[in-house]
Amino acid sequence: MHPHDLDPSMALPPDDLEVRQLRLPPHSIQCECGVLGGLLLDSSNWEHVGDLLAESDFYRAEHRLVFAAIAALAGASKPADVLTVHAELQRRGKADDAGGLSYLNSLAQYVPSASNMRRYAEIVRERAVLRELIAANDASSTLAFNPQGADASQILDRSMGRLQTLQLRGVRSKPVLVQDLVVPFLDRFQALSDGTVKPGIPTRIPTLDRMLGGGIKPGKQIIVAARPSIGKSSFAQQICLNLARDGHACAFLSQEMGNAELTDRAVANLGSVDLERLSTGSKDGDDAARVAKSVEAMRNLPLLFDDQPALTLADISAKARLLKRQHGVKLIVLDYLQLCASGKTDDSRHHQLEEISRGIKNLAKQLDLSFISLSQLNREVEKRASGRPVLSDLKESGSIEEDADAVLLLSRHQGNPQQIVCDVPKNRQGRVGEFRLIFNGQYQQWMESAEPFLHTPVASQSHKRYTNDFGEQS
Repeated sequence: MHPHDLDPSMALPPDDLEVRQLRLPPHSIQCECGVLGGLLLDSSNWEHVGDLLAESDFYRAEHRLVFAAIAALAGASKPADVLTVHAELQRRGKADDAGGLSYLNSLAQYVPSASNMRRYAEIVRERAVLRELIAANDASSTLAFNPQGADASQILDRSMGRLQTLQLRGVRSKPVLVQDLVVPFLDRFQALSDGTVKPGIPTRIPTLDRMLGGGIKPGKQIIVAARPSIGKSSFAQQICLNLARDGHACAFLSQEMGNAELTDRAVANLGSVDLERLSTGSKDGDDAARVAKSVEAMRNLPLLFDDQPALTLADISAKARLLKRQHGVKLIVLDYLQLCASGKTDDSRHHQLEEISRGIKNLAKQLDLSFISLSQLNREVEKRASGRPVLSDLKESGSIEEDADAVLLLSRHQGNPQQIVCDVPKNRQGRVGEFRLIFNGQYQQWMESAEPFLHTPVASQSHKRYTNDFGEQS
């Protein structure tokens, strides 16, 4: 058997109408043979394709068997040539299924040019992605024709989930020599020193900005967690308003409050107008002038509200991509994780939240923006005399903590109800510690307290606390 014999287009008359109308899955026998032949001729070529291809990427069953044998030998640091691969296939009982020694020899003789190995591999991978896309669409069509009790929104969620999983599998990166990263580092460091580039987008909360290394940075997921009625939604909205006033587009995805309520809070914040009077329509003093000033300011804010309830990961992904493409958003707030829904109804709630949390982190990296994900804390907080939360209090899933770049835990100060303690127990590449915030509920305004914290001050030059990879403090 020769590699040409595997391609139906070479074996059948080109003027055959049925052949021309046949819809074969996307593939390239020539490139598959080129990859395998190049590997059989020189197993050192593995370094050019091993990071890109998997056994399942090959269209022909024979090629999948041959590639699996080569991969096993490469993984064991053994040479892979016609004889050693044939021996490995014999050991697996697959030598005849892979075409035997004669086919392996014809593969080794087939290679057009071993110097193009990487490009052959890229084509094989591209065609595999197209086949996976067809399979995902076929599965979605089958489910749409046979819902089996699922409603349209669940079918759509599952379909979008398949496509997102396919997209994530298609993203591959190559290792980079550290020496190639030095010049970009020096350019970035010089730009930061000159002030032409900011290390992050300031939140206007000075201590938080210092702890985050300059403010909100792209590709990060920040968790803000608290018990109900502490004010985490209002706090996140304050950060959005602060960024928007500096010209940075933000979006607030609220599953708990409607757009009208979010607007009331924004007007109260920007105009220092009593929220209760706004909600009831009553006026007092110069409220009308304050409202007019606030509304005028809001006309120019790059801030978007979305009040769709029960968001799935597919919903969040679709909205994030749209917001990035149309508005160039730098920050998206999700309020809050435990209200999100999942199309995988057979999974435990723990696994559902794990999928959502990790999906959001992947989105932040893919779209080069930041997510602030709000989260509830469990009731263990209320059983402590101090009333202070810890990381393990994050409700329903430990993956929320694992996927976060920084975690902010809010709790009410026992001696002063207007003061909120913000504890930062996890902060990748930044300081951990505590500071105080002042929350004016009447105007929905947040600011940092000037009062020094008496328990554990934020790390200073003489007392630094950082988290290492194991979450321990040093």
